[in-house]
Amino acid sequence: MLNQLGMIDDNFGRFEESRLKYLRALNIYKVVGNTKGIGVETVRLGVVELRKGKYDKAIGYFLQALKVAEKSKNVAGKMEAYLTLAEGYMGQRKYEVAIKYLTIAEGLDKTLPFSNLSLNICNNFGVIYRETGNFDKAIFYLNKGIARSNVPQYQGLNITLTNNLAKVYLKKGNLHYSIRLQKQALAKAKAIQNYLRELQTLTGLAETLSQDSPRVAIQYFQEAYNLVNAKGAHKQKMEVLADMSALYRQQNNYKAALELKEKEHAIADSFFYQGMSKQITSLQSAYELEKSRAKVKELRLINSRDELKNNIITIIAICAILILGAAAYTLHRTRQLNKLLNTANTNLHESNAVKDKLFSVLGHDLRSPFASIIDMLYIINDDDTTEEERKFMVDKLAITSSASLETLNMLLRWGQMQIKGVRLNPDQLQPSLVVERSMALLSGAADKKKLNIQNRIDEKIKFVTDPDHFEFVIRNLLSNAIKFTPLGGLITIDAKVNFRINTIMFSIKDTGVGIAPDRMKDVFSINIESTRGTNNETGTSLGLVMCKEFIEANSGKIWVESEVGKGSCFKIALPYNGSGTSEATHPIPGVKAFIPQIV
Repeated sequence: MLNQLGMIDDNFGRFEESRLKYLRALNIYKVVGNTKGIGVETVRLGVVELRKGKYDKAIGYFLQALKVAEKSKNVAGKMEAYLTLAEGYMGQRKYEVAIKYLTIAEGLDKTLPFSNLSLNICNNFGVIYRETGNFDKAIFYLNKGIARSNVPQYQGLNITLTNNLAKVYLKKGNLHYSIRLQKQALAKAKAIQNYLRELQTLTGLAETLSQDSPRVAIQYFQEAYNLVNAKGAHKQKMEVLADMSALYRQQNNYKAALELKEKEHAIADSFFYQGMSKQITSLQSAYELEKSRAKVKELRLINSRDELKNNIITIIAICAILILGAAAYTLHRTRQLNKLLNTANTNLHESNAVKDKLFSVLGHDLRSPFASIIDMLYIINDDDTTEEERKFMVDKLAITSSASLETLNMLLRWGQMQIKGVRLNPDQLQPSLVVERSMALLSGAADKKKLNIQNRIDEKIKFVTDPDHFEFVIRNLLSNAIKFTPLGGLITIDAKVNFRINTIMFSIKDTGVGIAPDRMKDVFSINIESTRGTNNETGTSLGLVMCKEFIEANSGKIWVESEVGKGSCFKIALPYNGSGTSEATHPIPGVKAFIPQIV
C-alpha cells in the first residue's frame, strides 16, 4: 500500500512525499527479509531521483537494485534494473551505454512472461533511435510495442508508444501523420480517463502545432492547464504555464508571456517556496530550542550542585550562624538561577517570534518580487522587444522595485527597533500638513484606483508628539486604506480634540473590503499573515505592528473598527498638549477605557 501511495505522489510531482513512502516500504521489506520487495522499492527510489533530474543518484539506486536481484537470482528484478539503468543514461544522453543495458534487458525479457516492462523496452529503444536519427529502427520498435500493447490492461503504455511514434514522424517531416497519431492517442487517453497520458498527449500536440498553428497550440495548452488545475497538480501546472509563456514569447506577445510567468511564480510561492520557508524556520527554531535546553541543563546542574553544597554545610555546620548564612546564600542563588531561567525562556519565545517573521518576509515577500524583476530584465534585454513593450516593462519594473525597497526599508527599521528600542524626539507639529504630505506621496496609487481622499483635519490644530513616528503611522494607515479600497472608493481622515480630557483623536476611514472578525484580534500582531489588496497589492503585515509600537511609545492607543464589505476605521488617541481650535468636542466613544493610561 505504501508503494502504491508513493506512486500516486510520484505521478503528481510530490517527490519528497513519494520518497518517504518508498523508504518506509523498504524498511518493512528489510525487517521481513523480502529481497524482491527490497529490489522493487530501491528501483522506485531511483525513479524519484530520475524524475528530479538527479541522474547520478538515480543510477546509484538502480545499481543497488541490480546487486539485490543478482544475489537473490531474481531474473525479473535483474531485467527491471537493467531497464532503469538504461533510462538513467538516457537522461544523461549517453545513448551508447543505454543501448548496452537495454540489449541485456531485452535478452532477459525473452526468458520471461510478457509484461509492461517488455513494452518499456520497446519504447526506450524507439526513443533512443529517434534521438540518434535512426528513424527506421525507432519506427520498428515503437510499432512492435504498439501491436503488443493493444489490449485493455496496457492502454496507458500504448498511448505513450503512439505519442513517441508521432514524434518520430514529426522529425521525419510528416507533420500531418504525426498529428493524426497524437489525436488517436488523445482519444484513447480520454476514453480510459488516464490523466497523465491525456496531459502528455495534450502538451505534445501543443508543441507539435506551435510553429504552424500557434493559436491551436494555445488551445491545447489551455486544455492541459484546465486538466492539471482540476487535479491540483501544482508542479505540472507550473510546467504547462512555462510552456505557454514560451509560446507567447515566441510570438512576441511579451505581455501575455509575463502574465503567465507571474502566475507560475505565484503558484511556486504558494505551494513550494512557502514550504521551503517553513522548513528553514523549523530548523532555526529547533536549533534555538536545543540551545535553550542546553542552557537549562547547565542551570539545573549548577542549582543541583548548590543544593548539595547546602546539604553538606548543614550536616557539618558547627554553629547556627554559619548554617543560616549558607541557607540564605543558597536561597538567593536559587532565586537568581530561576530568574535567569525564566528570562532565558522568555527571550527565546520573543526571539523565535521575531526570527519567524524575518524568515517569512525574507523567504516570501522579498523573493517573489526579485524573481519577477529578473524575468522582466530578460524580456527587456530581448532585441525583439518593441519600444512600447519595453516602456511597459520598465514601468512595471519600477513599481516592483519600489515595492521591494519599501518592504526592505520597513524590515530594517523594524529590526532596528527590536534591537535599540523606540527613540522619542517630541516636537510640535501641524497634523493637517502631515496628512497632505502623505496624500501627495501616495497620490499615484490612489489615482490608479480613482479614489476620493478627503483631509478634514482643521489647519489650526497643533500638538506635541514625535513627528517622524506620527508621519509614519499616518502614511502607513493611508497606504493600507488605498490598498484595500476598491475602484472609486472614499477615504476620509479626521481629527477631533477633547479639551476636557486633553486627548486628540484621529480617524482614517475607508469604504474598502473590511476585516474578517477572526482576524480582528491579531490585526496589530506580528503573527498575522499579510493579505493582498483589491489590485493584488502586496505587503508584509509589519506596518501595523510598527504603528502600534510608535503610538504606544508616544503614550497613545490605536485600534480598529471594521465590517466586512463596508470598510474599516483605524482610530488613534494621543495626549493633546498643543494649541489649536478653541472649540471642545464631546468625548469620542471607545476612548474612556484607556484615558487613565494616557493622562
